[in-house]
Amino acid sequence: MSSNTVRRVAALAAATALPAGLLMAGTGVANAAPTCNQSSHTTKNDASTVWVTHTYDKSVTVKEAAAGTNVTYKIEVGTTGIGNPYVNAIRDYPPAGFGKPVSAKVTSYHFLQGQQTEDVSPVVTGDGGWSVNSTGWFVNSGNSVTAEFTYKVPNGAATGVQITSGGIDVGGTVGVGIRRDNLNACFTVREKNAGEAALGSTDGAGLGSSEGQLSSTGSVSDVLGDTITRVIQNGS
Repeated sequence: MSSNTVRRVAALAAATALPAGLLMAGTGVANAAPTCNQSSHTTKNDASTVWVTHTYDKSVTVKEAAAGTNVTYKIEVGTTGIGNPYVNAIRDYPPAGFGKPVSAKVTSYHFLQGQQTEDVSPVVTGDGGWSVNSTGWFVNSGNSVTAEFTYKVPNGAATGVQITSGGIDVGGTVGVGIRRDNLNACFTVREKNAGEAALGSTDGAGLGSSEGQLSSTGSVSDVLGDTITRVIQNGS
């Protein structure tokens, strides 16, 4: 069998291993995308904002992630002028095939306390998104509001595939409300590092970084050293 034939067979096997949701275009996997942008940005300036410019950013915190690990999407809403809107809902649209967020949190301005981060409970929107809600997060030119949604990358995601998220939807006062389906973020699925391959996904194991890796280096020595220590402690 020629090397070209072998490569074609391997590519076909990788594609068929993906869940159906991850084969969708647009908000799913961009197999033929020439670029994979980790963040995107847009603004709003019209009569509804009283000609004050509001800013909107979405990003994913890692450029590459392995199947079975966690990735976090950040949505930031800000303003550059004298307006100070209140945001009461931030909705995230993850890639097709992703499940419920593992966790969510919001960073916003609190009177006399400055920027504070708190855990929040995301609510399903019914159209494939997840929403965090408030009576009103204050925003001005020096204080934006940021929502973070953490999801598990599906176990069937194939190495080398680019996964692009859906967009955002924001609700609030003073013209801050906006929906942008193309305000998305992309990462590439990588091979599991040595620690992830040896011990599998770390979801719920209490090990590694917030992005679901076993250690900052992912080295076998780090992972196995920690595992051996736990075994000795448990057996003593």
